[in-house]
Amino acid sequence: MTSPRVRLASVVSGLAVAATLGLVPSSPAQAEPDIDDVQSRVDRLYHEAEQASERFNDARIELADLRKDLTSLRADEKRAEDSLDTLRTQARRAVLRQYGGPDLGVLGEVVSAGSTDDLLDDVSTMASFQEVQQGMFDDYSNGLEALDIRRDATEKRIGQVAELEEQLADEKETIDDNLADAKALLDRLKEEERRKLLSRGSTRVPSDVPASGRAAAAVEYAMAQVGDAYVFGAAGPSAFDCSGLTMMAWAQAGVGLPHSSSMQYGTGTRVAASDLQPGDLVFYYSPISHVGMYIGNGMIVHAANPSSGVRVAPLNSMPYVGAVRPG
Repeated sequence: MTSPRVRLASVVSGLAVAATLGLVPSSPAQAEPDIDDVQSRVDRLYHEAEQASERFNDARIELADLRKDLTSLRADEKRAEDSLDTLRTQARRAVLRQYGGPDLGVLGEVVSAGSTDDLLDDVSTMASFQEVQQGMFDDYSNGLEALDIRRDATEKRIGQVAELEEQLADEKETIDDNLADAKALLDRLKEEERRKLLSRGSTRVPSDVPASGRAAAAVEYAMAQVGDAYVFGAAGPSAFDCSGLTMMAWAQAGVGLPHSSSMQYGTGTRVAASDLQPGDLVFYYSPISHVGMYIGNGMIVHAANPSSGVRVAPLNSMPYVGAVRPG
């Protein structure tokens, strides 16, 4: 019987690895995949998917902020237009009062025509300009300039929103592609080997975590989710990604966190690894793309990946970067 330790590389010999991850053609004579090799490849694909997912989370937050800005800019633009209409009406009425009626000749035609540039250019050349309230037309000119500035800012934000929406679509495609590749690799294993692969790294769940204060509520929530599914972009109630789990856990303690591992690293107080306490958030990889919650005794609870879901693991089971204490 062929050993299950035969290297997977022999199966994909002659193929372009970058283009064929997990897409090896089946053959009755092919060797069994090496479970360690598959584990490494699946882990890498999940990590790449998680990196894309966290960029997706960052972009969603940025997009929400941009849309708020756009709403505010459009409101400013509307106020500027209304103010400009008022100034224009006041200017016209001033001219009417100055000249005693609607028959104003050239000046009346300019003011009533609605041509913004012609109004300012022509009126400025008339000897009667000072007599029709210099300050009012200055306000009108300033209002036009302010409106142009707001319109330019609005157009810029609209472009940024469109660009970010396109980026989100690209990140979503990357996530889906990597998940499909990981699933294809897993599906190539025998069922027994698959169960071994998915069970690797599992750790006994502590029956009690000595947390105190607001951290206790966060830890209790996170531990209650052990066994739940991992879904990219999810934040409960029965599925989470890494930053979605920590965000929802600390929300139970009244602490608001962004749905982004890199952004969560910028909140709270930095904590040395030697001073970690249950409830502290711990971060992994460079650039940061994963977050878990410390629960004491060198252990964390985290939403690991689609194969493992929410589980307990050793603190140093991934490349450790640092920690913060929320609140």
